[in-house]
Amino acid sequence: MYAFESSIFINRSPQDVFDYVSEPANNTQWQSGVESSEWTSDGPRGVGSTYMVERSFLGRRTDSEIEMSVWDPPNQTRGRTINGPVQLEVTTDYEAQEDGTQLTVSAEAEFDGFFKMAEGLVGKQVEKQVASDLAALKLLLESD
Repeated sequence: MYAFESSIFINRSPQDVFDYVSEPANNTQWQSGVESSEWTSDGPRGVGSTYMVERSFLGRRTDSEIEMSVWDPPNQTRGRTINGPVQLEVTTDYEAQEDGTQLTVSAEAEFDGFFKMAEGLVGKQVEKQVASDLAALKLLLESD
């Protein structure tokens, strides 16, 4: 298992950051490699809601379905893959600080197949990509 945490301060309210980050359709705008991302469940969003993410990673296309196990606006979300090549659980915390939000992403990943052979290298690449994606998110949200 590979675990990591990445954090960034965004000069926007926790509710603004939560609303943007928790909408899968926005993922293509700030997460590198995401080709599409959309809800697959109907109804109000919350625990049990699911969404599908199609991405390109290390030259391979991956499709993963994510199920929300925590939905606490605007404080925290937690999602876990219910199918896909990487078993991933991601917790996102939105902490009010000064005039903005300290956004912290904590993840635990269990790699399968091709990705399992190079778990340490793949994990480090995922960690670097998340940090880069958070920097892109900060620029996007602070430019509004």
